[in-house]
Amino acid sequence: MTSFPTLQHALAARAEGCEAVHFIASGDSERRVDYRALRANALRLLGRFQRKGVREGAQMILLLDALEPFVDAFWACILGRIAAVPLAVGATDQHRFKLVRVVGRLADPWLITERKAFARVEALARDQGLDAALARLDGRVLFIDDIAGDERDGMPVPAAPADLAFIQFSSGSTSAPKGVMLTHANLMSNVDAILAAIGGAREGDASLSWMPLTHDMGLIGFHLVPLVAGRSHWLMPTALFVRRPALWMQKASEHRISVTCSPNFGYAHFLKSFDRASAASLDLSSLRVVFNGAEPIDARLCREFTGALAPARLAADVMLPVYGLAEATLAVTIPPARAAVRSVRLARGALAVGDAAAELDPDAAQGIELVKVGTTVAGCELAIADASGTTLADGVVGHVLIRGDNVTQGYYGDEALTRKTIDRAGWLDTGDLGARIGGELVVTGRASEILFAAGQNLYPHDLEDLLARHAGVETGRAAVTGVRIDGTPSDAIVAFVTHKGNALDTFVPTALAVRRAIGEQAGAAVHAVVPVRQLPKTTSGKLQRFALADAFARGEYAGILAELTALESGTAAPGAASEVERTLLDICQTLLPGRALTADDNLFEIGTSSLALAQIYERVDATWPGVLEVTDFFDYPTVRAMAAYLERQSAAATA
Repeated sequence: MTSFPTLQHALAARAEGCEAVHFIASGDSERRVDYRALRANALRLLGRFQRKGVREGAQMILLLDALEPFVDAFWACILGRIAAVPLAVGATDQHRFKLVRVVGRLADPWLITERKAFARVEALARDQGLDAALARLDGRVLFIDDIAGDERDGMPVPAAPADLAFIQFSSGSTSAPKGVMLTHANLMSNVDAILAAIGGAREGDASLSWMPLTHDMGLIGFHLVPLVAGRSHWLMPTALFVRRPALWMQKASEHRISVTCSPNFGYAHFLKSFDRASAASLDLSSLRVVFNGAEPIDARLCREFTGALAPARLAADVMLPVYGLAEATLAVTIPPARAAVRSVRLARGALAVGDAAAELDPDAAQGIELVKVGTTVAGCELAIADASGTTLADGVVGHVLIRGDNVTQGYYGDEALTRKTIDRAGWLDTGDLGARIGGELVVTGRASEILFAAGQNLYPHDLEDLLARHAGVETGRAAVTGVRIDGTPSDAIVAFVTHKGNALDTFVPTALAVRRAIGEQAGAAVHAVVPVRQLPKTTSGKLQRFALADAFARGEYAGILAELTALESGTAAPGAASEVERTLLDICQTLLPGRALTADDNLFEIGTSSLALAQIYERVDATWPGVLEVTDFFDYPTVRAMAAYLERQSAAATA
């Protein structure tokens, strides 16, 4: 039983109270809009929509960067029974391509935006020959710049719980964005479940978020949830947080915030510039829930964040690692409140579908530390299943499936994708892999991103964490993906690391450190380490590994990699000097393609996988039978050292 049947009912009820949404413009500039004024603003904007010709059942794309106009437009859609379609304005052509593609998918598309933003879209359409696609918006664009404050109110159109409230298009793909359809019933079910999971709305509760309103955590979690609960909330522009991350906690202290959130990267961004000596000047004792979700969660980073803010009276147990996705409206699992972050360490080699997750000692140096993200929220079911849909036992890795009142009925205008994703029993395949451990969900990674290399399944986020811990690569500055080369059955591991400046020679030590870390810690060889100016991310900060993999496969980095290889070769030690060295070098070069090896390259430092080492040993043993043991590789890790050892052993045998 939900608190309200629709969002319309929720806004009408909360407009009778005195709570408000506060829009933060800067450190000393905020605007307060109570819920009564919010509804009035939305009705005036709805009047403009209706006079323009927008009818109930239409789809309104919200391409608005500023928070207050976005909120007004969203609620105008809700009150007029118009499906809102939030899209990020963005600064790249990819964002504009996405808008054009979304327009092509909608049955009755309209757009509200700024003139400046639309001019950039029009320019792209002209340059790329997309005028015909954009022509569907002729006469259907409303400019927020032109809307005055004296607009006449529109006429609300009553909505039913089963009516479509808005469409959340995926941020992960620009070629074929998926439109998740969310009804009023979906939204009210999940909003109520989230509130129940954190102990309900308490007297004096207030929330704060810098997440974009085009993201489900920003819009649903930190605008709709507090509004439905009848509590005040503060919204900060994402760009302001990026420029001034410390302002996030300053505002939390100033306004006695009780609930806030961030994806993993946001905590790292905050800590990077946070002056820890200033922590004591803050008072964060009011914070009781700090959500961490939307991307893989780093337990160490959770502990570092709460530890850094302990002098600000932030409790150590307020962090709540959660799991959710747009298809579930927002939340799927939430841990018990004030339970602190709990994790398990699992063996890397036992994380394929059907594997029993092998738990290691918490202090073990090897393995992956994965966070427990709790149990399902009310109204939602979860199952772990194999490829055929058969439920797996607790502790076994499988596909994460969900169903319930909060789960979408499908994707807008894409019946084929809906049938592929949701089975007849209503189970939706999230695309994630995970296991139930100790009664709680542990997400191991995305099924589409899992790498098969060196005879094992590897997860990109785990390899990126290894680079942060063992290669000196700052968190968030690397992306690891897999690329299939020449039809091989395994993935070639490619690491992309941000590099500033034009001097590639300064990147050589980084490339070697990356190869060594993944080779030593994960037992896998790195095919290429690519320096990039920046990593492509969604507006909420999620890595777009698919974009990097596509660019690599198209050969976009071939030139820079050739330069890097030449630099590595030019700074390396001389080549083989003896016949034994030349033979050994040929063996290693054959089994480690794509590298310019020298006799003094350390096979472990360049990231040679355990599988490749075994193959090298087999070839060496076939050439010099019984002379070399596998363990000798650790004592003689270079071709030159190994050759010298082989020559000594051969000489001793013939003496």
